[in-house]
Amino acid sequence: MSQSTLLQLADLVSGTRFADFDDATRHKAKLHLLDTIGVAMAGSASAETALGLAAFAPVSGASRIWGTEHSSDARTAALLNGISAHALELDDSGGCDHSGAVVVPAVLASLPYLQRRVAGSELLQAILIGYEVARRVLEASGGYETHNGLGWHSTGTCGPFGAAAAVGVLKRLDAPKLAMALAIAGSMAGGTWAFIHNGSQTKKLHSGRSAEGGVIAADLAAVGFSGPDALFEDVWGGFFSTFMRVASEPAALLENWGDFWRLNRCSIKPHATCRGTHSSIDALDLVLRRENLRPEDVARVDIRISRFQHGMCGGTSLRSRAEAQMSIPYALAARLEYGTVGLDQLEAPAWSSPKIARWIERFDLRIDPNMADEDEPAIAVTTVDNSRHEVTVAFPLGAPQNPLSEDRIIAKFEALCGRVMTRDRTEALRDLILAIENSSDVAPLLDLMRCAPLSKG
Repeated sequence: MSQSTLLQLADLVSGTRFADFDDATRHKAKLHLLDTIGVAMAGSASAETALGLAAFAPVSGASRIWGTEHSSDARTAALLNGISAHALELDDSGGCDHSGAVVVPAVLASLPYLQRRVAGSELLQAILIGYEVARRVLEASGGYETHNGLGWHSTGTCGPFGAAAAVGVLKRLDAPKLAMALAIAGSMAGGTWAFIHNGSQTKKLHSGRSAEGGVIAADLAAVGFSGPDALFEDVWGGFFSTFMRVASEPAALLENWGDFWRLNRCSIKPHATCRGTHSSIDALDLVLRRENLRPEDVARVDIRISRFQHGMCGGTSLRSRAEAQMSIPYALAARLEYGTVGLDQLEAPAWSSPKIARWIERFDLRIDPNMADEDEPAIAVTTVDNSRHEVTVAFPLGAPQNPLSEDRIIAKFEALCGRVMTRDRTEALRDLILAIENSSDVAPLLDLMRCAPLSKG
């Protein structure tokens, strides 16, 4: 009898070593670790994290709640830090989709309970495996547009597998127990796009729940708890037959392992909004710079968009930060009114300004039935002198094909950490992460991420 798909995947995971990743991939992993920690440190001051802390008052435990003075058990820490990492919509994308906000909180929450030193290379290996598995589950589920198009939020449905794999690697589980960790993770999968209709906060919960679910799955597998070995087979109740009745590609879980590490397809964001808005921001920015236009020169903006992108980012209701984060019209209005789309532009005074409403009145957003789901929007700017300039940016800034420079990634990290911690602590954390592959013990990383709130005085 042939091995199950689940055990074949576990064999691939357990057989992968840090040396199997090329230098460029290892270096990119460090930058994603840096970026995820930066956005999570700033996100620790978010309303979502504050509410999470209120609901799950930290109990005694060794896992840090980042950006605070609190510690808790690994499950709670993974949940709250996962919420922090996704709260500001500045975390990476292109994985499960938001793999950094899932995998990094899970592995760092688990570190204190391993009762041994963990080298930086081990940590990076676990993170890389987490990104790999989370993305492969999404690809096997038909890909981002297909799976999410059914209403699933892939960060919540596919993320637990990446977190479970990463924690399982850190715990040095053998292949059969890794398989069970992945099998149990299937029972942690969930989360839909229903939040999009009222700008609710549950989108941020999905990353936290996935991180928490991965910790639970690996911990249970480690002590012998069993999961369904037919999870990825074509059976009633199997993951693909349940979450993806058509267009699933189970072979994508296993094929060409190691030929192209999935972290390398992930983006690091320059804008504090959903990745689906970034191409539009960059297209508008390109027109303004190329034609030497000022905002007051803009008479109208026409936006052609796919039906899928419209459902995700076409909203004009701005009743909450979450709705502003997910809105192409708001992103364009913010770029015209404020010159940038950063964290300050996602505060209530910015998105509720009457000036923003007046800009949005000049926008015409229409679904183009000829556009594929994955097509980026076409942005056409008409000026007051009736000239028209249309641009589509296929690869927005931060994408692998158009990456942010390392200097910009570091500057982003420093600015975000500076919101909640001192400059000295920020620089120490930065330097530790950028040299982490040389570290024999990553415990100091966790110590640097625990801090009292900065004085507002």
